[in-house]
Amino acid sequence: MRLALCGAGMISGAHVVAAQQLGLPVVAVASRSAQRASERAAELGARVVTYDELPAGADVVIVSTPPALHAAHALAALHAGAAVLLEKPLCTTLADADALVEAAGGRLLYAENLAFAPVVAEMVRRVGSLGPLQHLEVRSLQGRPTWGDFLTAEWGGGALFDLGVHPLAVALLLTTPDPVVAVSAHLQGADDHPTDEHAEVTLRFASGLAGRVVSSWAAGPGSVWDAQAASATGVLRAEIQPVPSLEHDGEPVALPPLSAPIGQIESYGYLGQLRSFTDDLRAGRSPTIDAAFGRTVLDIVCAAYASAGQGGAEVSVPFDGQRDRTPLQLWRG
Repeated sequence: MRLALCGAGMISGAHVVAAQQLGLPVVAVASRSAQRASERAAELGARVVTYDELPAGADVVIVSTPPALHAAHALAALHAGAAVLLEKPLCTTLADADALVEAAGGRLLYAENLAFAPVVAEMVRRVGSLGPLQHLEVRSLQGRPTWGDFLTAEWGGGALFDLGVHPLAVALLLTTPDPVVAVSAHLQGADDHPTDEHAEVTLRFASGLAGRVVSSWAAGPGSVWDAQAASATGVLRAEIQPVPSLEHDGEPVALPPLSAPIGQIESYGYLGQLRSFTDDLRAGRSPTIDAAFGRTVLDIVCAAYASAGQGGAEVSVPFDGQRDRTPLQLWRG
């Protein structure tokens, strides 16, 4: 199964390492930067192509361009007959998300790598044994990004839109099939860029559970990503970064030993993600984390930004506001 890169930035490198571990060749590279495309292609023995030339003989196109380009690039690859691994966030508007879900046809994986991280997978496997949850909190706390265009309005949103989709996805995985029915959120900005830098979101589930998600670029220099779920009968606590670990009622839970030479590629789910997707494609199955899952995450994100724009008022999910506006536009107006 041959791969092509649509976008050759930093995150594409994680997918490349996963592909190399699985023996999957990358045959083509396209990027906004000719220099970056040439460098990545030279590393891989691939050829440099334009976006319009994709999939360029590949079976799977890995789309890791800026979020505003996700929908156009993913739709073009799908219409050309390729499958698509689409980086998070899914896209910048719910209108584009609807178009992706309609076109996906079981051939688009939403690249929420933490869904395939061993520590998260084991926590999800065990959470059902706790019974009805009474407490849920998932956090991603780190410093401000120092690369890319994350701090621009063109990106579509800040700490919640780009970073917060990870803890939101983990929260959804831990509570399946209990749906989120409403959210309330408070966002904090900064003086030197137009987007949000710290977000606190309350998720109200159909069961009555109130879960909490915190996402921040104002907590560096180190990273702390963790999750806790508790019921009347037990507690699960996972540390995702900096060192993955899991406890059940205070007792350590053994995680599978890592087999990849670069452990982070496996421990943060990139290896399992690509393996799962290619296995599903070969078997004719829809991916487990699909375009509809990505749309659900974006639905909650849009509702949260709208809530923040209304002073933290609760907003229903599914979001019934303007579907052609980015999360940042829903907050800032």
